[in-house]
Amino acid sequence: MLSSILLLSCGGSTSISTTPIAPPQTNCSNAATGSPTDYSTSPMISGCPVFPTDNPWNADVSNYCVDPLSAQYISSINQDKQYLHPDFGTNPTYGIPYVVVPGSQPLVTVTFNQYPAESDPGPGCLLIGAGCYPFPPDAPVEGGSTSTGDRHVLALLADPAQNNCTLYEVWDAFKDANDNNWTAANGAVFNLYSDALRPDGWTSADAAGLPILPGLVRYDEVAAGEIRHALRFTVAQTQRGYIHPATHYASSSSNPALPPMGLRLRLKASYNLASYTGQALVILTTLKKYGMIVADNGSSWFITGAPDPGWNDTDLDQLKNVPGSAFEVVTTGTIQTQ
Repeated sequence: MLSSILLLSCGGSTSISTTPIAPPQTNCSNAATGSPTDYSTSPMISGCPVFPTDNPWNADVSNYCVDPLSAQYISSINQDKQYLHPDFGTNPTYGIPYVVVPGSQPLVTVTFNQYPAESDPGPGCLLIGAGCYPFPPDAPVEGGSTSTGDRHVLALLADPAQNNCTLYEVWDAFKDANDNNWTAANGAVFNLYSDALRPDGWTSADAAGLPILPGLVRYDEVAAGEIRHALRFTVAQTQRGYIHPATHYASSSSNPALPPMGLRLRLKASYNLASYTGQALVILTTLKKYGMIVADNGSSWFITGAPDPGWNDTDLDQLKNVPGSAFEVVTTGTIQTQ
């Protein structure tokens, strides 16, 4: 295998080879940085930190060690599709929307009709098989009100003045026609000031047991020129296992070549970004530093974002030129199978 030689100068860099090898393992480190009580460099939404600086979602993995099984994982993902794909854009039915609500937002009842035992009722809620969630009447549903897809609903209760930044997420959500109560497959609640994971074996609104909002590509971040967290993406097939911070698998396959939920990938440092511009360039730069996490079964290499009229769909289409072979898997933990 050829190595990639990078010539550095004051004017930039030039990549000579397009077939790089992984950096020597002696030069890599998976040491965690940051603190569970520090939010100084955390991503922010409406004054709320999206988890502490030491949270896995916020980890700079640019120097993490390459997983020994990286090549076979990439090969298995490529069996479905071979190029990156932005699963979001200006179309409001494309991507996963979210809503930010104030601390005064009234709570409504969400009845869990598929996984009540693995659902969170919400802080102070005493309902059985249901939750108390701050969903406004016009809470956006993924794909629109008539969607037949996953129908995620995400709401961030943002009251940082009261140290209350709480994320509420459900899927297969339907609002009652006569009031503002809802039904959903299940519900997950995340305190954004905490690194706490869901119990091992528990799902969430995502098959991996992960929160969705922290991994979305958001227009406000890209417009500001920097994304400071890993991105969420899907693959066609996964194995029966997960790596923290994921807590759940959605497969019966024991094929070790298939990616487990929670697998972390990054864009290779040697991949030349000179031809990319605008919004796509910000996203690809993020993928070199923070990478992306396997969060659900779906089309391979589909990165999830929130819809927004500010997206430039033609600009985002540049991502479709990035091959899966430009990625590598990094080691972030052991595979859990319980």
